[in-house]
Amino acid sequence: MSTPTDPSSSAIVWADPARAAAFGRWLQGLAATHGVLPETLRLASADASFRRYFRLQRAPAHGGGTLIIMDAPPVHEDCRPFVRVAALMRAAGVRVPEILAWDEAQGFMLLTDLGAQTLLQTLAPERPEAALPYFKDAIAALVDWQRASQPGVLPPYDEALLRRELALFPEWYVQRYRGVTLTQAQQRTLLAAFDLIVQRVRAQPTVWVHRDYMPRNLMLPYDGFDPARPDGRLGVLDFQDAVHGPLTYDIASLMRDAFLSWDEEVVLDVTIRYWEAARRAGLLDAEGWAQDFGAFYRAVEWMGLQRHLKVAGIFARLTLRDDKPQYLADTPRFIGYIRHTAARYRELTPLLKLLDAIEGTKAPVAYSFGRLG
Repeated sequence: MSTPTDPSSSAIVWADPARAAAFGRWLQGLAATHGVLPETLRLASADASFRRYFRLQRAPAHGGGTLIIMDAPPVHEDCRPFVRVAALMRAAGVRVPEILAWDEAQGFMLLTDLGAQTLLQTLAPERPEAALPYFKDAIAALVDWQRASQPGVLPPYDEALLRRELALFPEWYVQRYRGVTLTQAQQRTLLAAFDLIVQRVRAQPTVWVHRDYMPRNLMLPYDGFDPARPDGRLGVLDFQDAVHGPLTYDIASLMRDAFLSWDEEVVLDVTIRYWEAARRAGLLDAEGWAQDFGAFYRAVEWMGLQRHLKVAGIFARLTLRDDKPQYLADTPRFIGYIRHTAARYRELTPLLKLLDAIEGTKAPVAYSFGRLG
């Protein structure tokens, strides 16, 4: 997950002098071939991983504007998935960065700049009507991406991966962060819930999955948002972990965001719009989804539950292992998502009771349903 950083308060620091020197040499080479201005280099953002991004100006003779540099140490990061998925997304018609130069051995990459403002920075939960044009474009890009799916191209989002992700919750959130040691009975309850979740998720049709399709990774173009222009559409970032997996994953990510919560009626409205677009694209071929939004929405909720449990574990791990405590502030949002979904399904009542025991909280007030006009 990417983390916007204020460049004015973040100096560029290199832990490894040899890597800093290698970067300096590479940057000087870019000045000759791509017209970048090294003296304008500044931090653009840091990442939940070991990646970070710089922004710098390009000389007017080379077109002006700004470009992005990715710094991804090869000992920690493999840039090849980024390159592969960027090509797939671009071929599908999705607006993603163009790779202008890549030092694979060093992990340095020069990219086009999709914009400096994330969609997250634009949205306001109290003004859902203003968000709707952006969500419509995000849906259109998502359907384009899914419609281009082919099996055997991206890694499978298989049962083993689903279970590894779920295991992050008891290890990092429950045990290490909450300091709770589950009894054998509680462990059985959690594993039974995991079995149900995996069963429901594995029954879904599969497509290409971004895996972090949320407003923080969608960029507003510099020249203004205008879906009628290819360069005026939202840009998509942080796609390097894409897989071939459950169709509902990305729409669940978009509307149950890590850093922003919407009223249920907004979630329903946008999800219905996605359902209608996916149905027109011929993507809904399971369990009567094309005729029954309710069945589809239940699948979205079960998929979201898997993601919420995973992310709660990831945020705890980022805090405890990686010394990135800023993510922990949003963990209660995911616990709320988990409780909200578990309260809606009788099969998940044991999970809800277990979560109550871990959190020491009472059951929430039920949500109302509706649709935007």
